[in-house]
Amino acid sequence: MGWKISGTLDENIKKCVLMVLPHTANSDFFIGLFTRGIMGMEMNFVAKKELFVFPLNYYFKSVGGAALDRSGGKNLVDTIVDIFETREIFRLAIAPEGTRKKVEQLKTGFYYIAQKASVPIITVAFDYGKKEVRLGKPFTPTGNYEADLKILVKFFKGVKGKFPERQIKL
Repeated sequence: MGWKISGTLDENIKKCVLMVLPHTANSDFFIGLFTRGIMGMEMNFVAKKELFVFPLNYYFKSVGGAALDRSGGKNLVDTIVDIFETREIFRLAIAPEGTRKKVEQLKTGFYYIAQKASVPIITVAFDYGKKEVRLGKPFTPTGNYEADLKILVKFFKGVKGKFPERQIKL
């Protein structure tokens, strides 16, 4: 398809949050699957448990999916942190935009999941302009979201989503 991968993901990092931007198209999921396959490393995502029914449950689990059970009154961050605690390897890909539509600000869950699970954040850019998936270096959250976000978003400067008009202005 003419895409390339630049940067690396240290295979010794067994748990992390992959901050994937921009997320403007359904095809981003497949770019992620191809990247996962080419790199030969387990990378994961979460989806509501209702999607993990026969026969889709076999497919979603085979491509790194984890069923998200939000029953029991837990918030989303705590529910995902519980998944980190039960897995030996869990590299969670999250699109902080939260949707493929245009948004004005990023959702904060990716950050607080990483902080609470004590795992690094690794920036991942899907740049349709250059046909490149770019992986950044591990970043450890300091607890100062505003300051940390300023550092993290620098990685995405100049990156174009499939539909640039839908991507967040960083």
